[in-house]
Amino acid sequence: MTESSGPVPPVSEEMLGAALSGAILPVFVTGSWDDGMPVLWVNESFTRTTGIRADDLRRRGAHPLLSLVEDDPERTPSQIALRAGRPTARMIKGHRPDGVDTWWHVTMSPLPDGDGDVPYWLGAATDVSGFVEQHAAQLASLEVERRERADLDLIAQTTELLGDLEYPYALRDIADLLRSLVPWAGFYLNDDGLVFAEGVDVMSPPSGRGRRHARYVPESTVLDRELAAAHGDEGTREPHRADQVQDLLDGVVDGPVLLPLGVPYPAHSASGWLRRDLVRRVVEETGAVPSSVVVHAVAGRRRVLGLLVSWHGEGTTIEGPARDEEPRSAYTGHQHIDTVVEVVARRAGTAIDNARLYAREHRLAEALQRAMLPEQADVPGLDVWTYYAPNAEHAQVGGDWYDVVQISAGTVGLVVGDVVGHDVEAAAAMGQLRSVVRSYAFELATPGIVVDRVDQLVTGMRIPRSASMVYATLEQQPGGVWRVLYTRAGHLPPLLLRDAKVTQLADAGGSLIGFGSEPRTTAQAELRPGDVLLFYTDGLIERRDRSLKIGLDALIEASARITARDAAGVGEELLSRLADAPEDDVALVVVRVPDPVVDAQVQPLSPRSRRWLLPSEPASIGRARHAVLRTCQAWGLPESAAAELVVSELVANGVLHGWGNIALRLYDTGDGLRIEVEDSNPAPPVSTDGHPNRVGGFGMQIVERLADWGWRPAGSGKLVWAKLRPSPA
Repeated sequence: MTESSGPVPPVSEEMLGAALSGAILPVFVTGSWDDGMPVLWVNESFTRTTGIRADDLRRRGAHPLLSLVEDDPERTPSQIALRAGRPTARMIKGHRPDGVDTWWHVTMSPLPDGDGDVPYWLGAATDVSGFVEQHAAQLASLEVERRERADLDLIAQTTELLGDLEYPYALRDIADLLRSLVPWAGFYLNDDGLVFAEGVDVMSPPSGRGRRHARYVPESTVLDRELAAAHGDEGTREPHRADQVQDLLDGVVDGPVLLPLGVPYPAHSASGWLRRDLVRRVVEETGAVPSSVVVHAVAGRRRVLGLLVSWHGEGTTIEGPARDEEPRSAYTGHQHIDTVVEVVARRAGTAIDNARLYAREHRLAEALQRAMLPEQADVPGLDVWTYYAPNAEHAQVGGDWYDVVQISAGTVGLVVGDVVGHDVEAAAAMGQLRSVVRSYAFELATPGIVVDRVDQLVTGMRIPRSASMVYATLEQQPGGVWRVLYTRAGHLPPLLLRDAKVTQLADAGGSLIGFGSEPRTTAQAELRPGDVLLFYTDGLIERRDRSLKIGLDALIEASARITARDAAGVGEELLSRLADAPEDDVALVVVRVPDPVVDAQVQPLSPRSRRWLLPSEPASIGRARHAVLRTCQAWGLPESAAAELVVSELVANGVLHGWGNIALRLYDTGDGLRIEVEDSNPAPPVSTDGHPNRVGGFGMQIVERLADWGWRPAGSGKLVWAKLRPSPA
């Protein structure tokens, strides 16, 4: 280390002045704040950088440097510091001589005198334009990344919502998500005219192809007139303006289209209806009158299913309406927003279309299956209860089926089967099998021979699905005893319940239908008064987390603990214990031989609800009366006569005025019997004074005298309920 040869000489004023004059940074000296901070001296770098000399600045009057500043966000705090004589630093934006904007980091240091006053200020400026541009680029990149992540998150949330279109507010929630990008967004479905998708069942198919115009709502309210005045719409002119919305609905244009809202449209046009509805909704939610909206098509495979409308914020406030400028003729758009909205619209269209196609196939298969299944058999001398439900988890329809056939007086044929699959083909195969079995049941008496003939015919028909079934005949014997003959084709064994003991009717087994290589055998059993015969499909006991044998053991255990003394009660107990969340279709047939002695004793505890599915035919009225009488007897309810009248009237109304199947449900509420009847006619029931000059029309008056009643929408139809009033003591 080299030692210093002597003390360092002090810096003279001449040396300091020379250093400031030759500094590469722009340096300047000003006067005091009270004198307006006139520029007294600048170095060569200041003149070279700004192109301005000190003399030029002196001629600009007080605070001449302010004329060089374009953007100074910290002006007020800096001025406070300068007035107080404190040093300050700030970022300002100025201009170079070549016209290029420049960012400067400016420091102002006070040069006080001996009395503490600040007669002079020393300023220095550093060109930080490169750093500012780099920082701005980084911020812009981060903003783009943040926006892209937000867009991906929004699209992911949209996809999740579209995965559950059975939720009625899915489209509303998606529109709410889009409002993080735009002030307002909403879906309209194109179902027989435009319908705002606030809370709708998007699974339901449209009732028609849609009208050429949307539903018309006249502009007659005060708000309509205010909106018309705000946009210069006289409300009487209907120019021949292109109907952009209808073109979008018809697929003439792909979109998106810009719909100006400040001009009138023909009243019965889709654009006119959408304009009126949109302005009302946006005003109510945001308080602003939109000048235009962007309309995207929500397209399916074959047609446009609806619209996704977004408002980007242009317009006037409702408090101060003003005439909007002439709308743009071409939509230039907000590229980022429109890209996201277009992706959402495309995904929504695909999801809705897939859901409706699936729902349509499901309804078709279910209609086929319901049409081919007997709804409720009424067999003299036997208490019969039947139940069928498709797999609720996947909303599918499979090939489970049953049939109860009155072959002759005292002889009943009973079959339960399962066709592999959950689609229309499975339902069609089931219908074919049911028809074949039914035809041979009337011709042949022995179950084994019947199934042999079914094997031969099915082999020739080449039914593409394998199937299992169990077929039995019940023949009435003297003394209230019934003889059971049965055969099984790859199906689970029926159960015989007697005195809390369960016996599997596991004999006469064989291969699946169509695969029999040897003659089918027939086994025999006996039903006594009080016995229960149970037929079922594997959906009642099958679960992913256990074997079929364990499920069968659970069924046997549950059957042994049954306390109900009617077929419907037995079925309800089994369903409540085993079929709360079935993983497959469930078909169940319960046959009980009535026991007059035991049935008249004290009634045991059993599920206090019953259900039946009846065809829409006059015979169902009598079946419903018998069902309610048996239920009142099983529950020990004294209101059986009143219940018979009420259920007769409700089911009769369903048969006369409804369509489709009729669902009958009974509930013991503890203070009276509740009866529910559901049909597919959405029109509400009406209590009348009878039909003039003819008999009838007094049904609901009878119901009113005996019960409190009401109704509510249910599915595509209605549910009518009646709660019987307690009998007076």
